[in-house]
Amino acid sequence: MYYHFKIHNDSDGLWAECVELEGCVTQADSMEELQKNMKEALDLYLDEPADSKLIFSLPDDSIELKKDIVKVKVDSQIAFAFYLRENRLKNHKTQKEMAEMLGLKHLYSYQRLESSKKANPELKTLEKLKEVFPDFDLNLVI
Repeated sequence: MYYHFKIHNDSDGLWAECVELEGCVTQADSMEELQKNMKEALDLYLDEPADSKLIFSLPDDSIELKKDIVKVKVDSQIAFAFYLRENRLKNHKTQKEMAEMLGLKHLYSYQRLESSKKANPELKTLEKLKEVFPDFDLNLVI
């Protein structure tokens, strides 16, 4: 999952803002530091608690890369947890309903999937997830 940042250069140094996510901004003194800060800002912005009801915009693939527009990759575990939570919320499902739909024995097993620090789904869970949400795009999160 990649989001786009617009880079600005002013008298105080460099700063960047995520095009798709309002309020996701960072700054730095060098381009190298800015690249690191953009990734960190993006990961922190999307790393919502599992019980969050916020739904963020997905990346916009129609945005063209330019000299001042760059792509920044989201950490895969954060992307998976965020995308799974978003799909659950858009389909008006509770975590308990999702655990049942995925054939998980315990609610905690599902909650781990929505935790960026613990998400590590097994292949059989991913297969079941594709059955439950046929449009769930695994390519988006890796």
